[in-house]
Amino acid sequence: MKSIHIVEEHLPLAWERAVIACWETGERFPTEYDKPEDPSSRDVSALIHVTRPFDEPRIHRAFPGGLDDLEKYRAEVLFGVHDHWIDPAAGKWEYTYHERLRAYDVPGRGTFDQLAAAVEKIRAVPHTRRAQAVTWQVWNDMTIDDPACLQRLWFRIAGGKLHMNIHIRSNDAFKAAFMNMYAFTELQRTLAEQVGVEPGEYIHVADSFHIYGSYFDEFEGFLKTVASRSPDQRVFTTDFARDFFVDGCDALLAEDDLPDDKRALVEKRKAELAER
Repeated sequence: MKSIHIVEEHLPLAWERAVIACWETGERFPTEYDKPEDPSSRDVSALIHVTRPFDEPRIHRAFPGGLDDLEKYRAEVLFGVHDHWIDPAAGKWEYTYHERLRAYDVPGRGTFDQLAAAVEKIRAVPHTRRAQAVTWQVWNDMTIDDPACLQRLWFRIAGGKLHMNIHIRSNDAFKAAFMNMYAFTELQRTLAEQVGVEPGEYIHVADSFHIYGSYFDEFEGFLKTVASRSPDQRVFTTDFARDFFVDGCDALLAEDDLPDDKRALVEKRKAELAER
């Protein structure tokens, strides 16, 4: 196995450096999703340390996806707007991160909110090493078609700030990792507010940080974009993205099956975006 260790101040450039390092140094591995004609993926184990993840700019212009999609994914992770799509028996989603972190089903105890418990622990013992939340269900996830990639979140107070490490077993470096990193840091910000401190540094650990062979042509286009633009032309600020985030909220509010409690959360988020 090859590994990379990236330390960068800002979130978009940390992702950019990591995904390029994966391309340049990654070992070749087949995957369970390859078609016969696909090249083997490029794959590394990655530790990506973002020292100032909440400083602007926070968004990479060339991440695959729209800014409205980024807002919708944020709403999935923070609010669980699509938890009602979980229905494996009907061929729908197996899980969501929000459901696994916020509504963990403990036999004999009912549902358990791991993140609320982590916040309570940190408030009681700020220097604790026990504040974490896990997603992996070993009795289930070894056999299902779409097992959880995110494994756990771990929190620590240092210097009066809430720092967060995430551990992800399998991470699509090009197509998913930036959206993951952005949404997870938004969750970190929310939990820091609940603890009553500022959010701090962010560490993203991926066992398999990979670029699928089926994406190679598209990724070469990404490399050309990076090479032809200056650093400031490769990033967006949150202020620039705000109208697109409102579009993402509107898309969610247009969903006929959005539950009322989730609709209220999205409406509140949209109003907050409009006020800034």
